[in-house]
Amino acid sequence: MAQILVRNLDDELKGRLTERARRHGWSTEEEVREILRSAVMAEKAALPFGSGFKAHFTGIELDEDIAELRGQPARPADFSE
Repeated sequence: MAQILVRNLDDELKGRLTERARRHGWSTEEEVREILRSAVMAEKAALPFGSGFKAHFTGIELDEDIAELRGQPARPADFSE
């Protein structure tokens, strides 16, 4: 696993991180990992829907392009068949 060293944290910030970790029941190091993980995942989730959809299905081979439905009226699904 990779490591990151963060220097020059002010004492108040370090203390607040330690207190927050204590409330969660884990180490300050784990608290920082969780904060970083959450920040990066939130950024990933902020991708526009189409970009995220495309990224999710990258590598799946399709026989033809999927038609764009922009501007088309919504139609209810037909489950009669």
